[in-house]
Amino acid sequence: MKQLPNILTLSNLFCGALAIICILHAPEYRAEINGTDYTVITPEPIYWASVLVVLAGVFDFFDGMVARLLGVSGPMGKELDSLADVVTFGVVPGMMLYRLLKSAYYQSPDVFEVSIINLAPALLVPCFAAYRLAKFNIDTRQSESFIGVPTPAVALLVASFPLIVLFNPFNLAHWLQNIWVLYIIIAALCYLMIAEIPMISLKFKNKSLADNWPRFLLIALTLLSIPVLKFAAVPFIFVVYVLLSIIVPPKVTPKS
Repeated sequence: MKQLPNILTLSNLFCGALAIICILHAPEYRAEINGTDYTVITPEPIYWASVLVVLAGVFDFFDGMVARLLGVSGPMGKELDSLADVVTFGVVPGMMLYRLLKSAYYQSPDVFEVSIINLAPALLVPCFAAYRLAKFNIDTRQSESFIGVPTPAVALLVASFPLIVLFNPFNLAHWLQNIWVLYIIIAALCYLMIAEIPMISLKFKNKSLADNWPRFLLIALTLLSIPVLKFAAVPFIFVVYVLLSIIVPPKVTPKS
């Protein structure tokens, strides 16, 4: 039983590795549209990658909880968790943004002039995620709250993008097929992961409404927005999470 938290963490990593395979497996083919040749990406494998990120998020949520319940928390589990997270919540969203950028460029008339340099900014996401996770491991201020947006929140946000492109709620797919919007999203996510901004954690230390009302509000808005906004609820909740953390910043325990 004491290895159960590590098994959950490795399940997170397994999902992340499988998600990368799905993203890389998305085939490209030539198609003629209105007399013009286009390169088209078959998107279905990327949608499965989004599902795998959500499943990995579930494993990531429960591994720490199970470790605390079993009383087996330790440095080994903490390091293993970060190693898994850098793949699932760093490399995977970077790969997703890479494919989204590539798909956006394929719609431009000068598609054949696009180089790898145009797509490389997407790979900044795993770099900043790795930096954020390394910082988290040595930052004693982050025992009860976060400093900077946690990588699972970033990954879940990016994982919603392929599904938004597929189902197109509120015509948001148009924005996610714009290269400049994607560049802005990449820059914003990289900054938020390492910013010195106290962020709300969903760890409840007590049942006091006065102490936990931002958490209750965030959970309530999440439950209310999902049936109304569908997949667009994920970006909405992400923005609410960041704004709520800025407006009502959690207390940060000073470094010892």
